[in-house]
Amino acid sequence: MPAHSFWGSFAPKRRASPACFHGSAHGSARWQLGLRERMNCRAARALEGSAALLAASILADSAVEHYRGSFKNPGMFAPLISSALTLLACGEGTTFGAARARVFRMSSFAMAVAVGAIGASFHVYDVFRRPGGMSWLNLFYGAPLGAPAALSVAGVLGLCAERLGAGATRLFGLPAGRALAALSSFALAGTVAEAAFLHFRGAFHSPFMWIPVTLPPVASGLMAKAAIQRPPQPRHPLTRAWLWVTAIAGFVGVGFHAYGVSRAMGGWRNWSQNVIDGPPLPAPPAFSALTALSLLEESGV
Repeated sequence: MPAHSFWGSFAPKRRASPACFHGSAHGSARWQLGLRERMNCRAARALEGSAALLAASILADSAVEHYRGSFKNPGMFAPLISSALTLLACGEGTTFGAARARVFRMSSFAMAVAVGAIGASFHVYDVFRRPGGMSWLNLFYGAPLGAPAALSVAGVLGLCAERLGAGATRLFGLPAGRALAALSSFALAGTVAEAAFLHFRGAFHSPFMWIPVTLPPVASGLMAKAAIQRPPQPRHPLTRAWLWVTAIAGFVGVGFHAYGVSRAMGGWRNWSQNVIDGPPLPAPPAFSALTALSLLEESGV
């Protein structure tokens, strides 16, 4: 990796790229922007849109799950605050992209990375502190080990968007497209593992419960292939179609989970209990957010 590290390059710049931050270019200067800079601008805003969807999913899911835990630990408020700030920062970056708000955006994204990492350690501790320690029973019914990592991923996506918006063409020491492909592959694989674990707990009683453990793994593999291909090859139309199907499946999953809530005792009339104890409504869109990241790489960043 170059001497200037990836994380070090997040330090605020005196000059923001005119392609993405309003007010930083005037008159004919806008016409002098190269194609790569304009593509970086579009990619940065699309990337922040993907991070926003993931942050919204995390905000709603952590609110429900930690409410179920009665917020017995004050730290359980941290992911709600962090994901809300991440969502706000993504909204500002996608809509306005003001240069003066860059410090707020980057601080929010860095906070999400840190809170997600700390939350993962707390969830591991929660499993080990239960009677029996690391056991299948505690893994099934303890704090989900992979959930906090999604918040860190949202933060990393936001930081990457800021780098692209500032004109960078490389992320993590790799060309931006390959880096995003690797990130989406890794994140999708982790989300698949979490879904597989929870659906196994539900005994895969519905055939549709196999969808999140069949479609996304293929999408993850396709992105891993894109990350290691040198030189990059044009994507097959089937790849893009598969990614779109996976993204749509994430939103359709909300409908299936809503149906699962309706099948519980009292159905939606007893929503205050069934939404908390039933299948998590905000969880499936995480697949859509991560697949949107894959589609961004497919667009030729």
